[in-house]
Amino acid sequence: MFDRNYYGHDTQFFGVEEHRLVGGRGDGMRLFQVRNGSGVEFTVSADRCADISRLSYKGVNMNYMGVGGYAAPAYYDDKGDHFLKTFNCGFLTTCGLLNIGIPQKDGEEELPLHGTIGHQPADRIWYTCDEEQIEIHAHIPDMHIFRQKLELERTISCPVGGTSFTIHDKIRNIGSHREPMLILYHMNMGYPLLSERSIVRVNSSKVIPRTEHAAEGIDTWNQMIRPVPDFEEQCYYHTFDGSQACAGIFNPDAGVGLTIRFDSSTLPYLTEWKMMGEKDYVLGLEPMIATLDGRNALKESGKLPYIEAGEEKAFDVCVDFYDNQTVFDNAQ
Repeated sequence: MFDRNYYGHDTQFFGVEEHRLVGGRGDGMRLFQVRNGSGVEFTVSADRCADISRLSYKGVNMNYMGVGGYAAPAYYDDKGDHFLKTFNCGFLTTCGLLNIGIPQKDGEEELPLHGTIGHQPADRIWYTCDEEQIEIHAHIPDMHIFRQKLELERTISCPVGGTSFTIHDKIRNIGSHREPMLILYHMNMGYPLLSERSIVRVNSSKVIPRTEHAAEGIDTWNQMIRPVPDFEEQCYYHTFDGSQACAGIFNPDAGVGLTIRFDSSTLPYLTEWKMMGEKDYVLGLEPMIATLDGRNALKESGKLPYIEAGEEKAFDVCVDFYDNQTVFDNAQ
């Protein structure tokens, strides 16, 4: 793609740069900025589960950044829903591994909102880069003495000169006991990708409102509106007949869009989080392994996923980018 006779160092066009934040609650956080030479640019937060904080395509911002901005793991408060105080959203916040959804207790064990993995720093993170592929590799432990001993191994792969990236996760139980295992990929679309002009599509076979309030808007689940004060969030569960699940958004005003693809045999649900509030203006398109009613409800219904001692489970999520609406329409 690039003629080396015209440039010296690869980072003129593509590569990975490591930075540290200075000041505020994000002071000291390690960030890996990835550019692939054809307009895909994203930032991986080493101290927050190797999640993706910022995402842009051809210079257009695509993610929502919460009002609190960056916050290091030391500021995390696991009481109840205090997760929200340091929930910067970004493009990806990983939720799990012992709980997703509402906070609750399982026996004597406190289960905070969306679990704790998203606030765990990688204890090992590195990257590889050549003229064909950029990869970020990270190892994130989720362990507790006398309790769970889980580890997440993450690889984010981005082809140089391409229009996509893939998240490949392996979750292992290195302990001696079967453990509950839940995961949710909290992917958050923001302005200017997200506006009242955005086209939202999901190839789901069924759309189920999570609450009575959401049910009131079931006929307009895919229609975005302008930011309004005091908007009450609406959440919808999407389920799929085939194994190839796809959710997409394109904004003709911004001229860009993306699709999120995953295997519904391993991630059988997608939660659509429609939040059209002023300053809290975000659309979540969130592949996940189970519903958000919490671990106890899943256990009682017999739908709680487990991972056996010594077992490994793998999950893949692919994000593709578009700068042409016709191509986007044909990709659904």
